[in-house]
Parts: sequence; C-alpha cells; structure tokens
Amino acid sequence: MGKKRDFVVFGLGKFGRSVAESLSLNGCDVLAIDKNEEIIQDIASTVTHAVQADVTDQDALTALGVRNFDAAIVAISNDMQSSIMATILVKELGVPYVLAKAQNEIHKKVLEKVGADKVVFPEREIGVRIANNLISENFVDYIELSEDYSIVEISILDEWVGNNLRDLNMRAKYGINVMAIRKGVNITITPGPDVILEEGDILVVIGSNKDLKKINIEK
Repeated sequence: MGKKRDFVVFGLGKFGRSVAESLSLNGCDVLAIDKNEEIIQDIASTVTHAVQADVTDQDALTALGVRNFDAAIVAISNDMQSSIMATILVKELGVPYVLAKAQNEIHKKVLEKVGADKVVFPEREIGVRIANNLISENFVDYIELSEDYSIVEISILDEWVGNNLRDLNMRAKYGINVMAIRKGVNITITPGPDVILEEGDILVVIGSNKDLKKINIEK
C-alpha cells in the first residue's frame, strides 16, 4: 500500500472547501488554511488540521510545515495578489505539485509563470472542464491533484439511472465522493443524498486514480 498523500489547501471558499473536505473524506491528511477564523472553526472537524494564517507570510507557512506536503491547492478567490504570493511561496518551499485557481486569463498566465503546475477556473468549469481526457471513455475531464488523486467528471453508468446517491453509496462501493452533479446547464454543488440520477447527468467526483478506474471496469 502506498504512502498516504498529504494536501494543503489555501482559501476555503466554495471550491477550496469542497476540495479540502472531499480529500479528507478520502482518507488524506489535509491542512486547510484561511485568514477567516470563522471559516476555520467551521471546517476544523472535517479536515486533519485547520489553521488561521496569512498565506503570504513565509515564516508562518514554514512554521506550519508546508514544505512537507505532496501537493498544494491555492483556491484563494477574491485576492489575486495573495493567490500569486501563496503560489510563489509554496513552490519556493519545495511543494512538488501546485494546483491554483485563477480569476481570468491574465491571472492564469501569471500563476503559470510563477510555478503553478496546473491552473483551473472552477467557477467557469466547476473545477473539471479542462482539455485533458483520461483514456477511459467514461471519464469526461479531470484535474490531477497529485500522482494518485484526481477530480474527475464522469458520465453516469446505465445502472445508476433512477437511483439516488444514498442508495448508490459510491464512497463504499468505489471509494469516491460526489462533489457536484450537472443536469444539462444546471449544476448542483455538494448534492444531497436524495438526488436521483437521470440519463445524461454528469458527476464531478474526487478519489484516488486507482479507485476511479473501478468505475471504468464496471462499465
């Protein structure tokens, strides 16, 4: 069995929080960092560690041991400067893989120039509309969070149609967690267990690449 992956998430808006909680549910060690104490208190029970800190303070990040993490998700939504600074700092500290959220194309180009390994537009793409396709025909798009974990957009299996998320129990069966459902143009973030899947629905799930392959095997 491989080493458990460690992730640090900067910024706990809708996207950052969803990623942090889903990774934690998958058994990963997650350090969640935000400047808002209220948000930190709210998420503390669902991640390994939650800390109020200034993401642009190198001394603070060093003290938190950020350099020891396998991957960082810079999900800061409303402060471009902090987003860029956090990306620079985590790369300087030696974090091997950094996924950063961008507000626009200019922000994206800057993040790439300062070392982000992947840049995403979660509001525009709910974190998954990226021009990388997995080989499986069942996977639509994905974000590679690390060598072992991905956020994947998948077409639902035929046998899932007409069932709700509670009955399908994907976490138990496949080891994955559903982050969002797209029904046509409508997107539901963190859907409830009673949502019934219909033909044509697209699921956004997070899980280990090993577990995600089980979906393809089922198909």
